[in-house]
Amino acid sequence: MRKKAFYVAWLVFVLMLIYLPILILAFYSFTDSTMIGSVRKFSVENYITLFTREDLIEMVKGTILLALSSALLATVLATMGVIGAFYSGRFAKGLVNSFNHVPVVNADVVTGFSICILLVVEFGMDKASFIPLLIGHVVLTAPFVYLSILPKLKQMDPNLYEAALDLGATPRKALFKVVIPQILPGIFSGFMLAVTLSLDDYFITTYTKPATFDTISTYVVNATKGSQTEVKTALWALSTVIFVIVLLVVIGMNLTGKKNNEGGRVNA
Repeated sequence: MRKKAFYVAWLVFVLMLIYLPILILAFYSFTDSTMIGSVRKFSVENYITLFTREDLIEMVKGTILLALSSALLATVLATMGVIGAFYSGRFAKGLVNSFNHVPVVNADVVTGFSICILLVVEFGMDKASFIPLLIGHVVLTAPFVYLSILPKLKQMDPNLYEAALDLGATPRKALFKVVIPQILPGIFSGFMLAVTLSLDDYFITTYTKPATFDTISTYVVNATKGSQTEVKTALWALSTVIFVIVLLVVIGMNLTGKKNNEGGRVNA
């Protein structure tokens, strides 16, 4: 009994370390305080500023567009790569898997600086075109999408693809009718992870973005260096909105997965 109580207390302590700072920030986003630690009165002024200030709206729109477009490209490339590697020989599979781990463990600052040197300095690509920024985010997120899909491929019956070919399906039809549906949860999880990583990235964005463009991460860093109190407190509201959206997505994914599992048991 004491052992169970200790585990419960430890779990509560860890959850408090993770979520308490976020909850405190969310609390202050509903006040008119200009700094954490002094509560004046409750207010929704921060949210009004967030949804009415033009530069904040444009920054959020640009960040979301970048995250979705880079995540989509990363998901397509990673899906093609992981399927190709999975059905390749042992040497090719091991080589691709090893190379995929390098961007994962590599520091973001190294990746961002390298992309900037390669595309902008060596190839003379204009940073104002957004292409270096998009490529940088794809390089950042694609390896994580790869790692999200790979376990689903390993769980899949390896004979399904061959069985589809034996039954007369073309390789393309077998791929889209048999393999893709089996690994779709991994593809979706990888896409959502890519969106999150893109939204959160600072170093690669800093080195590859146009001078007049800001994402949430670069905007937050620049705002905290200045003296615009209105912007700083509006970013508390933005952080709260992002947290709530992520929380709802996670809950929705868990509920959907639970329903699918229950449906699979009933059908079985």
